[in-house]
Amino acid sequence: MSAFTESALIKKLSELNPSQQSIQTLSLWLIHHRKHHTAIVQTWQRELQNVPEPKKLTFMYLANDVIQNSKKKGPEYGKEFSNVLPKVFSHIGETCSSEKLLGSLGRILNIWQERGVYDPKAIADYRSRMNREGAASTAAASNGSKSGGESAAGHKHNHTSSSSSSGNSISSSNNNNKSEKSEKREKRKHEERHMKSKRPRASHHQSISVESPVVEPENGHTPPYLPLGEPPEPEELIKALTSIENSASSDALVRERIAKLPPEISEISCISKLEDKDKAKVLAKQVNEAVELLNDYNARLAAEMEERTKLAAMLRDFQAEQKELLAQAEQRLDEHKKKLAKMMSLQKEIHDHLSNLPDLTQLPDVTGGLAPLPSAGDLFNTLH
Repeated sequence: MSAFTESALIKKLSELNPSQQSIQTLSLWLIHHRKHHTAIVQTWQRELQNVPEPKKLTFMYLANDVIQNSKKKGPEYGKEFSNVLPKVFSHIGETCSSEKLLGSLGRILNIWQERGVYDPKAIADYRSRMNREGAASTAAASNGSKSGGESAAGHKHNHTSSSSSSGNSISSSNNNNKSEKSEKREKRKHEERHMKSKRPRASHHQSISVESPVVEPENGHTPPYLPLGEPPEPEELIKALTSIENSASSDALVRERIAKLPPEISEISCISKLEDKDKAKVLAKQVNEAVELLNDYNARLAAEMEERTKLAAMLRDFQAEQKELLAQAEQRLDEHKKKLAKMMSLQKEIHDHLSNLPDLTQLPDVTGGLAPLPSAGDLFNTLH
């Protein structure tokens, strides 16, 4: 991966888009450079305050990805982001009014709370800061209503009929405001339910069922990506896969019993053909047994669907981790290949150098057959 510099980070943040690949790629880069977490988080906060409203959500998805996926490698990012998130949510609450943005951030906070990413008190504080704009407008409307009431009361002391008309006008205005707010809340809830029914459910592998906040594509972009959580261990994944083999949908015996149920128990027209009380009791017994069988089987199917949803999330998390490990392994492989190439080059240079050295056995005889020079011992003996 490229080296970390603040200018490089700013460039990557400016190129960030709501697609899964863009968010994951930058998230992995940030996690790789986690020793610079303080500078990274401060730059992220500064840039978030300067981007348009739609891109603020993308920045929050990036932060969520980094916070959740860096937990296994260390708590640095979780702690550092907790220092700036209050200011970030206050900034969003003051500058943003998009129901879509606030709804998506609300779902991120729900996931953090259910997975224990941050303390419930901290999450409640983030939520109140984010919704502060709405609370302020409500308070302003309340104060306006109160002042209007006082004014109407003073007017009533002098002109009773005018006061009554003014009071009715204020009451009507307040009712309209309440109805508009109620309609907005109902519309928002309806949109959230509609989005939940359209998207696949995402669940944490530790028996926590959470729905991943996915928004509709904008301007042709891929919907934003939100990580599901930490990847499972291989043994846990194998166990989950094995349990699916004995699921309700593969229970041939129960399915055969359901297929053999008599048609009379599901056709209302058969009731008119009953001739006596005994046959009615027999039919009622068959209906009750069928209802009990179907209720039990439907409950098993619902449980199986939840297990399959969890399994799908586990497989996705596991696949994401394996891709990250593969990328790290490929990076190490490239580094070792470069080192090997250097070693091979050095080995060739040494071999070439050795081959260019003269062979001492091939040198000419410079002594010319003369006797060898005396040794130090011979010289010492001669002196004596």
